[in-house]
Amino acid sequence: MQEVANYHLVEKLIHGNSLYLVKLNQLEMINMLVELFGQFSPAEMREIKDYDLIKRIDKILVLEAVSGTLNDLTPEEIAIFDAAVEGR
Repeated sequence: MQEVANYHLVEKLIHGNSLYLVKLNQLEMINMLVELFGQFSPAEMREIKDYDLIKRIDKILVLEAVSGTLNDLTPEEIAIFDAAVEGR
């Protein structure tokens, strides 16, 4: 039952964020999160407050969405990014 609630939570988070919609595959994220949170016992999962679970899942989704972002940049965009990071 908890798994179904988590599915709906992930679905709601993804559909509420345009970055997630563009960058993430909803089914892959759900499967990854089910596997990740499946390491916890049902009792441990019940101990996590809803707002804390939402924060945890949202942080994971952000990380997944932005990982590899630099791979999408052109060489010119990478040079601009590097210059900005170096403070030039």
